[in-house]
Amino acid sequence: MSGHSKFANIKHKKEKNDAAKGKVFTMIGREIAVAVKEGGPDVNNNSKLREVVLKAKAANMPNDTIERGIKKAAGDANSVNYTTVTYEGYGPAGTAIIVKTLTDNKNRTAANVRNAFTKGHGNVGTPGCVSYMFDEKGQIVVSKEDYETDPDEFMMTALDFGAEDFQEEDEDYIIITDPNDFPAVRDKFEENKIPMADASVTMIPQNYVTLDDATDIANIQRILEFLDDDDDVQEVFHNWDDSNVEE
Repeated sequence: MSGHSKFANIKHKKEKNDAAKGKVFTMIGREIAVAVKEGGPDVNNNSKLREVVLKAKAANMPNDTIERGIKKAAGDANSVNYTTVTYEGYGPAGTAIIVKTLTDNKNRTAANVRNAFTKGHGNVGTPGCVSYMFDEKGQIVVSKEDYETDPDEFMMTALDFGAEDFQEEDEDYIIITDPNDFPAVRDKFEENKIPMADASVTMIPQNYVTLDDATDIANIQRILEFLDDDDDVQEVFHNWDDSNVEE
């Protein structure tokens, strides 16, 4: 099946970089705390927590670290309360950027996000200013290295599970679902012991922007680097096509 999947690569690459720095453990720890507070510590009865645990395992987070995080969140009524705040804005040449954060200090986070945009000559806009340019989708990434299979058979299996799109790339298979169907499709993958490198609800751009000017490229990289270094930032979505830019 056809489909544009540059974003899958962008997100997967970012998470690999985060894991190398160790930041991903901090991010996931906060997500575990929020999921437990919202739905309880039982993974079997808390779909959101199950999703976070899957993400933790994909990032090679030790099981005892995951369990400690769940117990801490379940047993500490006075633990820090995190709030989800989403920012939308523009990078150079009208590129669209969405920033999802988990924070215990909205003022600090807002200042840091605005500073990141300013450093790259962009600006934070109003809620909804760019999100209409993205589609919310469930996304499952399966690494070919972890799962050897016939691509055509795997595509039919994924569609039978309820996926709406299947994309084969050089190193990965990308499975796209309706966000409402995502938990059920993800559970099918788990039940059938198909290893997932990533599984989450994400924002996929409807169209991508190519930047040719070196200054514009440097500026959007600056914005993304500042956001990536901020512990409050959980995810960043953008519509810049960076596939031809060297890391």
